[in-house]
Amino acid sequence: EVQLVESGGGLVQPGGSLRLSCAASGFTFSSYAMSWVRQAPRKGLERVSTINSGGGTTTYADSVKGRFTISIDNAKNAVYLQLNSPKPEDTAVYYCYADITVWDKNTYAYWGQGTQVTVSS
Repeated sequence: EVQLVESGGGLVQPGGSLRLSCAASGFTFSSYAMSWVRQAPRKGLERVSTINSGGGTTTYADSVKGRFTISIDNAKNAVYLQLNSPKPEDTAVYYCYADITVWDKNTYAYWGQGTQVTVSS
């Protein structure tokens, strides 16, 4: 069973830092790209960042470029999002996300349960 479990959210001051973690299981983690997606209050989903399966290619939303960093640890089956200098507008529920091909050869979108990040002084 594919599972994505986020942790690390909480309250952070503007200009501070926070690291989100996503523990993955139930699939060959090293074979898939992983993403972080967020949803701010009363707004739609926004793809924050994606990292390819080898970890050598990363993409970021313009809104977080230069402040957030995505990384993976294939030994731990984990993906991280480092939030540096967060702003109040980064307040959102952050989800770990991946498109995974399972036993029936179909590809499905998998989401974690989300972790709340609140940026406030």
